[in-house]
Amino acid sequence: MIRSFQHYGLAVPDPGLGLAFYTDFGLEGRAEGNRAILRCAGRDQDQIVLVEGKKKRFHHVSFGTRADEIGAMQRRIEASGVKLVDPPFVGAPDGLWLRDLDGHLVNIRIAEATPVRTERWDLNTPGHRPRVNARGCPPRGVRVRPRRLGHMILFTPNVEKQTAFYTNVLGMRISDTVEGGIIAFMRCVGDSDHHVLALLKSDRPGFHHASFEVGSVDEIAMGAAAMLDKGYGHGWGLGRHVIGSNFYHYIRDPWNSLVEMFCDIDWIAADQPWEPRAWAPEDSLYMWSVDGPAPESFVTNYEER
Repeated sequence: MIRSFQHYGLAVPDPGLGLAFYTDFGLEGRAEGNRAILRCAGRDQDQIVLVEGKKKRFHHVSFGTRADEIGAMQRRIEASGVKLVDPPFVGAPDGLWLRDLDGHLVNIRIAEATPVRTERWDLNTPGHRPRVNARGCPPRGVRVRPRRLGHMILFTPNVEKQTAFYTNVLGMRISDTVEGGIIAFMRCVGDSDHHVLALLKSDRPGFHHASFEVGSVDEIAMGAAAMLDKGYGHGWGLGRHVIGSNFYHYIRDPWNSLVEMFCDIDWIAADQPWEPRAWAPEDSLYMWSVDGPAPESFVTNYEER
């Protein structure tokens, strides 16, 4: 069973350019030969791996499972007719390597998510005043540093079949879908964010975005403003999603994919019931946004063929 989202990998023509972008985004990075590795500040877990490639393409995703479950996962994978493959590069994570139905590399390894630093965001609301004699506005110029990688969305030409692969073969759970097979949101087994992987309908496979958790709406806005001040492209936001409930802002990376800052996502506990819902298309993207509706470019697949 998939129990944690470890990291994702992109193939890009210039890993150094990606290293600069994600460092500006607030991550900590290092070069390793022709690769770049990025982590959230203070977090002992790789979150992004950039490998050198002729074109920008989604490269792989790495998930964590328990030591007592990986054998059963291998048997279920092989029983489904999916073949295991060799690791894609020297120094790649250990564990199982396979390809999903769109040909994306998937790694399943024995690993747990690194604990996140516990924080509180005290909001004074009508009749509820947790913040007393303390100023709520953060200092001007605070550098925003994402705490962890939360989720990722991939384009796929067949949402239903890919969803079945990740749920039936790899053991993920469906949290919500959108009518018409537009998108499906899946979470890990056990306690989990509303989604760690979503699959979005497109004419071909590709990478849509990855999302990193920050501490507040203030940090989303200030982090996005800092990226725009550095000349990076605006994606969409500030706003709030319906499905998952998180606040968001998206920025364009150097290859026209998106990276998101989020906070306040729905949390699903393993020991409590959660009923997946098939949402209407008008609820698939947002409740409100300072930009208004999502631009057409937001759902455009820029993955190079």
